[in-house]
Amino acid sequence: MATESVSWGGVALRVVAAAILVFATYNPEGFSYFHWAIAPLRQGVRSFDAAKFLVGTLLAAGWVVYVQATRRSIGLAGAVLITAICAGVIWLLISRNVMTASSGKGVARLVLAAVSIVLGIGMSWSHFSRRLSGQGDTDIVA
Repeated sequence: MATESVSWGGVALRVVAAAILVFATYNPEGFSYFHWAIAPLRQGVRSFDAAKFLVGTLLAAGWVVYVQATRRSIGLAGAVLITAICAGVIWLLISRNVMTASSGKGVARLVLAAVSIVLGIGMSWSHFSRRLSGQGDTDIVA
């Protein structure tokens, strides 16, 4: 039986798992599924094989799980709100000269981190909601 509460460690684990999914799919360092499997196809290299197909399918399954859970728990409005909070934090850090927006790779990392946070919170939100309100979420199956 699942526990009734979520720990901060559980939330962190969900955000880290989302970050692994996001950064494995694409990252500005060039070590991602996009750079390994998709970019060569765009350059005319026809080297798509079974391993690339399998990894792509596993990544797609991960995205489906995370996006579906996020959509069900926080919806579009919640995702926009969390994204706005992440943007506000990034803006604050840039305005306080804690970080700079001059690097394209740096900005890409921040955006990918924000996506990871949105997905991680989306995976955790039902636990928070149940803990705060005492009401559980259910999926209506027709």
